[in-house]
Amino acid sequence: MKASHIRKLIRPIDSAYSEMFSGRVYRVGEGAVSIRNHSGEAEHTVIGVHGFLENHCYFTQTYDAPTTELILLTCSNYHIPVNGVTPETPEWEVPIKHLEGTIEYDACILNQALSNLPSTRNVRIHGHSRGGAVTLEAIKQRPELYENVEVVLEAPALPQGKISPLISALLEPVSHGMWPWLIRLISNAPASAYGQSFFGKMNPRKKQLLASLFYSTRDQLTIVRNIENILDWMQRTDTNVYKHVRHGTFLVPGVDRILDRQAMLASARQSPTTMRIIETGAPSHFVTLDSKEWLPGFESLAAVAQG
Repeated sequence: MKASHIRKLIRPIDSAYSEMFSGRVYRVGEGAVSIRNHSGEAEHTVIGVHGFLENHCYFTQTYDAPTTELILLTCSNYHIPVNGVTPETPEWEVPIKHLEGTIEYDACILNQALSNLPSTRNVRIHGHSRGGAVTLEAIKQRPELYENVEVVLEAPALPQGKISPLISALLEPVSHGMWPWLIRLISNAPASAYGQSFFGKMNPRKKQLLASLFYSTRDQLTIVRNIENILDWMQRTDTNVYKHVRHGTFLVPGVDRILDRQAMLASARQSPTTMRIIETGAPSHFVTLDSKEWLPGFESLAAVAQG
């Protein structure tokens, strides 16, 4: 990418969304990991990995039980969506060699969180959309960490997957020089202008979380890098990564206007039989925001932890 295009894309973006958070926030490289306080004794641990242009609040209402230890990733060069907490640098942080804004970089943040933070043996990693790719990449990098971990991949970007034809048609004519202009155009448009087409039927939580998508990264370059890296990662990653996933579920939406549902299913079907595929009736890419009814319960987690 030309330096002049990069210059236009590295202007800072102010954060437009945060929620009150009770817990600790650790900076890890150019990202962060937050661990929420829980009022009961933790019975299981969930690590949430948000999707493209989302933030960790995607998971906070889905996992609100007092016995759930919730650990939340903030991907590299994204704003940390918390109020009232000062981020600290943990002694276990290890430098990351990959380029920030990539799936590979964020997979390293996930692996550091998984290695150092869970206090229970019953661990679930829940990755949504790009977060699904981050989860699989993390497993590829450190398969030994995942032998007794359950994985939930919600409307995930998968090896050999594709973006939806609708998004593809939008991105096809875009050259590097057009990125700053295109992102400005979309981010200044009211969410209602494109919301229904891409996000499906709205509800209060979806409206709240999806209204400020284009303000979730610290700069526009991260948006472009995320898109280019997702496309590249899906194309070059082989489905044999699934052989390292011992226990897991694919949550496939009934309708998806962000990723290509058929390509997602075709990829998921390459996985070993330990991975379940749940074809949900979710009317959009945001399965658990549409309804928690499709989310697997924790009953099987103890069995997974015991291997």
